[in-house]
Amino acid sequence: MSVPLTLLGLLEREPSHGYDLKREYDGYFGRGKPLPFGQVYSTLSRLARDGKVVISEVGPGDGPDRKRYIITELGATEVDHWLTEPVEPEPHLQTVLFAKVVLALMLDRPAGEYLDTQRTAHLQRMRELTEIKRTGGLVDALLADHGLYHLEADLRWIEMTGARLDALKKAVRP
Repeated sequence: MSVPLTLLGLLEREPSHGYDLKREYDGYFGRGKPLPFGQVYSTLSRLARDGKVVISEVGPGDGPDRKRYIITELGATEVDHWLTEPVEPEPHLQTVLFAKVVLALMLDRPAGEYLDTQRTAHLQRMRELTEIKRTGGLVDALLADHGLYHLEADLRWIEMTGARLDALKKAVRP
């Protein structure tokens, strides 16, 4: 997730204060991982420095002055370009799962046990996402589906790799 481009997109929708941007980001994109306030303001500072946003007004707040940010033409052009470019469809060829299995085999450790433990963790997360999908709104359901599909692919990989551990061990150990 590109935080700067996402914040720019939210600003293209309407000028906002940093606090409002954080709330919007967390509400739509930060499920389970809210954006820290410091990251919001440091990102806005860099976007202003780079000419992608400007501060339209500064007013008193309950703490520091509240700055209202507006996207510039340069920022809007960047958002437009980002939205029209496809996400790279390339799979992650060096995932943590793969690295752990190969290293476990190289070090003569029980890779099968690792795969079993990982399968259990994936199934637990799938249950959690299914509950979110069942009880949440449309945004939650779509985010849960995205996670579920990735976890399903990982589970297929775990099963296939488990069936090939002996051959993989021969391939990675001299």
